[in-house]
Amino acid sequence: MDGSKPVALADYGAEEAAMQDYLREGEQRAFALGNRGPIRFTSSGALHSDILDAYWRCGFYVFEGVLKPDELADIERDVKDILDRLPVEKDAPLDAKGRPALAADCTAPTLFWSKPLGDPFGGTDLANGRHPVKMFEPKAAADAPKEVVYLILGSLQFSEAALRLYGHPQLLAIVAAINGPDFTPFSDAIFIKEPGRGASVAWHQDGVTHWNSPDWDEGSHGFNMMAQLYGCTAANGVWVVPGSHKLGKLDIKALVAWAGSERLPDAVPMICKPGDVAVTNRQTLHGSFANTSKDWRVTLNMGFHRRKSVLGVKGGGLHNKEAVYDADRIRERARLIGYAIDARRRRFPHETPFVYKPHADEGLTYRWDAQAKADIKDYNLLDLSI
Repeated sequence: MDGSKPVALADYGAEEAAMQDYLREGEQRAFALGNRGPIRFTSSGALHSDILDAYWRCGFYVFEGVLKPDELADIERDVKDILDRLPVEKDAPLDAKGRPALAADCTAPTLFWSKPLGDPFGGTDLANGRHPVKMFEPKAAADAPKEVVYLILGSLQFSEAALRLYGHPQLLAIVAAINGPDFTPFSDAIFIKEPGRGASVAWHQDGVTHWNSPDWDEGSHGFNMMAQLYGCTAANGVWVVPGSHKLGKLDIKALVAWAGSERLPDAVPMICKPGDVAVTNRQTLHGSFANTSKDWRVTLNMGFHRRKSVLGVKGGGLHNKEAVYDADRIRERARLIGYAIDARRRRFPHETPFVYKPHADEGLTYRWDAQAKADIKDYNLLDLSI
């Protein structure tokens, strides 16, 4: 992760030259969109309208320089600890040092594995079948392990630095600006794109519940915030088709067939430096390629919804498809926001903490302590997936 060890990299074989051209051209298109810059608020505290306009036009926005070196250092320490505690292999109860492995005692789906440079979802019925086309799978180096972890759900229970990020006052103000002050949480995760091994994520649009709703619009399925520990490049980052969040449910198979490969011609990569945070509409057509580059990507992903998209709605997610999200369920899942705000207040006392309106309206207060830490085990069983 620090570059001290050599990495054996795979490549795209005969497709390498075409892929490199595609990466360069995509990066040029990305920087021409005008949807990136620092967080800016008006004198009244509202998110600047130029930012909101660009987000709704493109379906994503890159906020530059959000996380400072001290916070990035906290996150890196926790991420290294998480990676050190992963099972020695899939379903193993112990890590490489003989300790109980991370998430070995969790009930909720937590660790997701893939063969190196694989595409575990593409062309399958997994995740409600929303990844209909398999991505090209480059050949991994001979010394690569059989499988690697590429996704960790319920990540806030494993990292206090990630929990503190979840309570970031400016980021939560952005959430309120897009989804309203009564916004709800969705899910959170850590994506890991290891050099020469990181899996791809096939082209898809997130969300399954509201596509045919009479009041569907371009924000019905919420959005994800993606905080970048090491930054991301065209080679290892998420690619988005700008404006696709406005178009309804797309025929992804037909689009890939028309393009002649998974290199969709209108897509652009989200290019980020360490500490940048990208906000991406879940209805955009998006995906990522296998990471054959020399660069790590570690993304802390945090999802949020409009309350009206969740309240009274039957879930459509990984492990709670039959649940109907009532006010109690939303309140219980949203306690993570309260814990996060308090945890952040303790680490960054110079900041003005965010005031989450639903908690303030109900007079709810949350304290981050040992009891709270025990309370959030398997909290992602309550994720509000739509």
